[in-house]
Amino acid sequence: MKRRSFILSVGGVAAGTLVLPRMAFAEAGRIDWYTGSDQNILDFWTNVVAPQFQEANAGVTLNLVDAGDNAGLQSIAERAMAALGSDADPQADFLETFDSRLPSGAAEAGLYVNMKEAGLSNYAKVNPLAIDTEFSLPYRGSQVLLAYDTTKLVKETVPKSFADLITWIKANPGMFIYNRPDKGGSGGNFVRRAIYEVNGKDPSKFTVDNFTPEFAEQALQPAWDLLNDLAPSLFQEGGYTSGNTQSVQLLAQSAVAMIPAWSDQALQGISTGVLADTTGVVQLQDLGLPGGFSRAVVFANGKNKDAALKLADFVLSQEIQTAVITELGGFPGVTWDNVDPALREKYADVIPQSIPVFPGGEWEVAINDGWYRNVAPNIDRTK
Repeated sequence: MKRRSFILSVGGVAAGTLVLPRMAFAEAGRIDWYTGSDQNILDFWTNVVAPQFQEANAGVTLNLVDAGDNAGLQSIAERAMAALGSDADPQADFLETFDSRLPSGAAEAGLYVNMKEAGLSNYAKVNPLAIDTEFSLPYRGSQVLLAYDTTKLVKETVPKSFADLITWIKANPGMFIYNRPDKGGSGGNFVRRAIYEVNGKDPSKFTVDNFTPEFAEQALQPAWDLLNDLAPSLFQEGGYTSGNTQSVQLLAQSAVAMIPAWSDQALQGISTGVLADTTGVVQLQDLGLPGGFSRAVVFANGKNKDAALKLADFVLSQEIQTAVITELGGFPGVTWDNVDPALREKYADVIPQSIPVFPGGEWEVAINDGWYRNVAPNIDRTK
């Protein structure tokens, strides 16, 4: 469920006022920007990116519009696709986070700008681990990591591999928990990391296109065996939480000593006092816990494409990438050697050596259904 219910537009529109997409021709110098992300991302663009970008680019304004969700963005992309090849105004220039494979055939048809070939001065700084296709621009990321209570275990003893983590959990019964995989990505990605572990730590074995029920049964059953074996050593012998936030609350209350948590949620929790300042964070070094990047796209037929490309380059600047870390608690889209050295040192334990991304689609359904059926059959998944 999204955490916002209103749409903001930079440039004097009051909060709570509905801003509908334009149905006229584009206004020169105005970038029509849409997002389907949560309120904190819209706030970040409203309060951080837009003021700095507009100050640096006189005569250019950002029209920030909440598309509601990914379905809303899909509709905008389909409208732009329909306008492709004509002089029609697609009424959009920039999507904050979107899959450039959608609509089907869009990238091949020339709907999106090729970012690698667009002449962006900062493109060479982009983290190669974050690049999905050349038609999208990764500018922020988040990855599941381990958040732990440093009053209960010292940094030198914190697990750095998945095998070490399993050993630690069994040696410290009741001190670790993860949430149900369909109730939040931190628990879901812990489960996916277990799947990688029993399949040779090889993320390339799993793609959107290679799912079959037979392969899923073969690949997932060893993970269910591992997680079943682990269950008696978990908090309340398998008292799986019903969301990311509930796991964070257990750590904050010292009910457990370690949890998997999204990097942004953990780092923001520490900075705001939700989590104690004695909370540590660390990433597995053999194969990181899964995560992902938010990737922007620019419409090739947008009426303000050139200005939108200036914006794309701007979000890769050190100022904005620093703010991604300090304001959002996220990971930069650029490589960490392009980040302020003080921040690199501060977050040395969570800088990923790998960012595995598990495919969705039928794999997601099979993982969720399989976990409830094999690991937690007594839990009512509707509650």
